[in-house]
Amino acid sequence: MNFELFIAKKYLLTRQKQSFISIITIISILGVALGVAALIIVLGVMNGFSQNLENKILGVNAHIIIGSYTGPIQNYSRIIQLTKKIQGIKSVAPFLYSEVMASGPGGVKGLILRGIRPQDAKVFELSKTLVAGNIARLDQSSPFPGIILGKELVSQLGLTLGSKVNILAPSSKKTSIGFTPKIVTFELIGIFNTGMYEYDSSLGYISLRQAQKMLGLKKNSITALEVRVFDIYKAPLLAKKILEQLGYPYYTRNWIEMNKNLFSALKLEKTAMGIILSMIILVGTFSIVTALIMLVTEKTKDIAVMISMGATPKRIKKIFMFQGIVIGIIGTFLGYIVGLSICFLLKKYQFIKLPKGVYYIDHLPILLKYSDLIIIGCTAIFLCFLATLYPAKQAAKLEPAIALRYE
Repeated sequence: MNFELFIAKKYLLTRQKQSFISIITIISILGVALGVAALIIVLGVMNGFSQNLENKILGVNAHIIIGSYTGPIQNYSRIIQLTKKIQGIKSVAPFLYSEVMASGPGGVKGLILRGIRPQDAKVFELSKTLVAGNIARLDQSSPFPGIILGKELVSQLGLTLGSKVNILAPSSKKTSIGFTPKIVTFELIGIFNTGMYEYDSSLGYISLRQAQKMLGLKKNSITALEVRVFDIYKAPLLAKKILEQLGYPYYTRNWIEMNKNLFSALKLEKTAMGIILSMIILVGTFSIVTALIMLVTEKTKDIAVMISMGATPKRIKKIFMFQGIVIGIIGTFLGYIVGLSICFLLKKYQFIKLPKGVYYIDHLPILLKYSDLIIIGCTAIFLCFLATLYPAKQAAKLEPAIALRYE
């Protein structure tokens, strides 16, 4: 152990004449620990919410959507073949999209209707979210065509499996009085639950063939194609490659672009919380400044003796810098223990429950990222290092003759 670290350790562990200094040192350590623990817990929860929301959104929405500026896409088989050739593409599925009205015993509700092929249920994550019914019946035509609705919508319309649902849809056929709506009766053959109220209360699925028939479109006409990729964060790059392959009149949109405002808001909130909670660590560093200034005052004679024996101002400065850094390291280490322990307990036992009517999940989600943990630790130690500069500088400027004049 070098000279500076030995003296710093001795000053830190031995009892000072003024016990008040020891109390301030303990408060400094606890302040840093509390700030680090709070940052770990809050950022873990924020990351958990972001990932959970991301999974919920991507469970219903596409990673990439391929559409056409000219309206419905015709003969989509060629587009599927060209898109699947691009490396990184997991699956491609066609769908029809329309806004309709659904009516049941419980009333009338607006509905976003998707026409899909039953074999593409896995692509649309429908098989994962289905809680009742049978997807295979989606392509039935008698006695009534099948429809799958969200759990919340089923409850609002007062439906059960096997209930009849009337769908009022716009028709592409023009009459003398304009475009007339078309009413088709469906049988509820499945119920899904994504955990997102917005989707569960306003989304429904029917077969692609039935959607084309109901909307009066040609057999090979679709609204767009849904693309799933292996790496969701490469979606923007793959969307560009798809567009280069297909060219005009096609366009692509990726999930990051479509949900940019939502995830930007979450990122901004995470940053703001990080800055606010860093203030707790800053308060701890002010305590370090106070403790070191008082220690310099108490150890004036010791400092003078060391300088008289040949210790340079630089080495004196290092003694107090090391002491502040040691306080920071101890506080950070304790903060890691407390923060990680609470995160582990929250994740395993989920003892903090959230009101179901307010949030889309019933517990606090936790996701710890190594990058966040490293940044928190480095920031805490760096702030503690900054807190040592002024007291260390004052100690190094001490004149031995003045300090020992009355000894």
